[in-house]
Amino acid sequence: MIAVGGGMLMPRDGIPFHVTNALRLAGRPSPKLCVINTAAGDDPAGILRFYDRVDGTDAKVTHLALFPMPNVADPEDLLMSQDVIFVGGGSVANMMAVWRVHGIDEILPKAWQAGIIMAGSSAGGICWFEGGTTDSFGARLRPFTEGLAMLPGSFCPHYNSEAERRPLYHKLVADGTLPGGLACDDGAAVHYVDDTLAELFTDYPGASAYRVMPDGRGGTREEHLPARYLGA
Repeated sequence: MIAVGGGMLMPRDGIPFHVTNALRLAGRPSPKLCVINTAAGDDPAGILRFYDRVDGTDAKVTHLALFPMPNVADPEDLLMSQDVIFVGGGSVANMMAVWRVHGIDEILPKAWQAGIIMAGSSAGGICWFEGGTTDSFGARLRPFTEGLAMLPGSFCPHYNSEAERRPLYHKLVADGTLPGGLACDDGAAVHYVDDTLAELFTDYPGASAYRVMPDGRGGTREEHLPARYLGA
């Protein structure tokens, strides 16, 4: 499981480092990669950009769209046949609502248990956890508490690029609205093997991840977690 804090960078070949890394972790020639862009309303331009960006890989790329109706007869069959599933950013609240209508919320945990690599950025990172901070409800950031809870705790993306993220995340963890969890700068990502944090990496030099937990006195404590640079 890979959760990226957003703002993924791309090298000259146009393939995002985090996508290349997920494909490498699949450990197979010509891995099957499915992108899910529900959080962006299945914007056709966004889906086409993803296809264009991974054109230089040997991955067999497909996508699952749910607007205005599913683009495949059997979403479960599509998702369970993949090596990597990558979830894009946008509105995590809208995405989760649509997923639940179509049963995607039940399929994705099964895919993970089957050994398929699950990855995503921003909303596509929050969704794996119990919740996080989101602008799904308007310009003012608010808590989101209806994640898939495949991983314990909460997740805060865009930790260094949006001024409200850090103080709001600390407040929500301190008052118990969100459980303690992990925060990622743009470009930083956390990598779980099963439900254990295994590695942290970044596509941007200097980007970091953090563990934010209640301190037992009504506040929080923040632990800096250095990340390995993927471009090295």
